[in-house]
Amino acid sequence: MTGTRLAPGVTVVAVPGRGAAVRTADGEFLRVATGDVPVADLLDRLSGDGADMEPEPALARLLGAFAAAGYTRAGAAPEPPRDRWPARLRTVWLLGDAVLTEPLGDCLRRAGAAPRPAAPEEVAALVRDAAPGGDGRPAAVVWCLDGPVPAGLWDDADRLPALGVAWLRCHREGRQLWLEPPAVAPGDVTAAQVRLRRLAATPAHRELAAYWAGERVTGDDRLTTPASAALAAALLTADLADWATGAPAAREAPAPGALPARRRLRRVDLRGLTVTEHPVLPVPDVAPLPAPRGAA
Repeated sequence: MTGTRLAPGVTVVAVPGRGAAVRTADGEFLRVATGDVPVADLLDRLSGDGADMEPEPALARLLGAFAAAGYTRAGAAPEPPRDRWPARLRTVWLLGDAVLTEPLGDCLRRAGAAPRPAAPEEVAALVRDAAPGGDGRPAAVVWCLDGPVPAGLWDDADRLPALGVAWLRCHREGRQLWLEPPAVAPGDVTAAQVRLRRLAATPAHRELAAYWAGERVTGDDRLTTPASAALAAALLTADLADWATGAPAAREAPAPGALPARRRLRRVDLRGLTVTEHPVLPVPDVAPLPAPRGAA
């Protein structure tokens, strides 16, 4: 008899005087009508006891309802852990400000990657030469700025996904840290497209464009703390690890209400370290204007 186990993140709990309840992976509690099935029998079966025995019909129907709702999975034992970061994808170039790249490097090394500092000139050379492979060629490039992005700085890096190199980036604007969606293949959202989408989404597009252009005066701008840098490092590492290891988060549809990583712009409020997600789509190329009538 194949055993039954709870899906990841799901819990079944005995509630005194009220039977049983399911806590879903999203944190919602649902009451379970067990009927004639003792709650203890249900908990025993879901914990793995009696997996080699055929359940009673009432218990079998209850387990079937759990399976139909997606709260259980068939299997005699939990899935083995996935392999560590694949060797061919371990090399990650880090660029930008040390307040963000140093904790990011620590996170990536603990996850199994092999990050190293890089310079903008190396990214430009990588794009220019378009080498198909070779020692030292990165699997991913991550660029983190403790301030707004100067115009044109990320233009070369925006071409990396077309070369098979994953491209991740973040930057800070005042008390907000922006983590842009990972671009890992042609057609993914680039940094330039994020800028266009943000300009289109605000009535203050002229002011935002002027802010990015650099003609600005600011107060105390030392706002990135160790805690906020650690949060950004963890979020970026999770995105990169999901892509590199083929984790379920990178393969499966996101949970209801969640956005797929490659279409998700995240905004971290540095005052309370709260994270909000915003959908962002690629910007299609503009069709050329038709030639004037009578033109040769």
